Amino acid sequence: MPEASPEEIERAARKGKARKFFAAEWIFVRGVPAMKFLPPLGPDEVAFAGRSNVGKSSLINALTAKRGLARTSNTPGRTQELNFFVQDGGEEGFEDGIPPLALVDMPGYGFAKAPKDVVDSWTKLVFSYLQGRATLRRVYVLIDARHGLKKNDEEVLDLLDKAAVSYQLVLTKADKIKPPALVKLQAATLKAIEKRPAAFPEIVATSSEKGTGVDDLKAAILFAIGRG
Repeated sequence: MPEASPEEIERAARKGKARKFFAAEWIFVRGVPAMKFLPPLGPDEVAFAGRSNVGKSSLINALTAKRGLARTSNTPGRTQELNFFVQDGGEEGFEDGIPPLALVDMPGYGFAKAPKDVVDSWTKLVFSYLQGRATLRRVYVLIDARHGLKKNDEEVLDLLDKAAVSYQLVLTKADKIKPPALVKLQAATLKAIEKRPAAFPEIVATSSEKGTGVDDLKAAILFAIGRG
């Protein structure tokens, strides 16, 4: 059996650290229907964006190992608010009173079973949050591996680039396509964003159902908030 390379050893150590970090108990804080209801600035935040039904809530549940933490639905457009989740410090609390990380589940874009004015208000909320949240460290833009980048995904990337908000692409439902096709998709997606100024140059492929890639995403999140 060949020895692990230094890079493989380091990668395994990062994933182990990330698993331990995410093993904490996670709780739902609040749903935010408008900017005035945002929680006070505190922990670092990472947000999850993507087309409706791309699997944002399922991925958050997989990251926190808490089924049902983020509400999932087969109905596109079910998430209508910014939903905040943080680690629970328990009776001892946190050293400085502030949880180390908040996960933010954002309303899906591209399709929603709701009146146009409601969809427009969600869109305004999301974009206002992205451009004005000082504690936001990175946005994870989820792309369905079965479909790849679509026009409305690219429009969101344009906005993130314009707002200079750091983002990283995550392929979801990666188990639904064959491994060679996944490798090709990752390479094509990376090439498609190589000239985008705010894009982090790595693609993470995940499957919430199978659990593949979830530890890689945990490690990527820790790196993004300076704890990796």
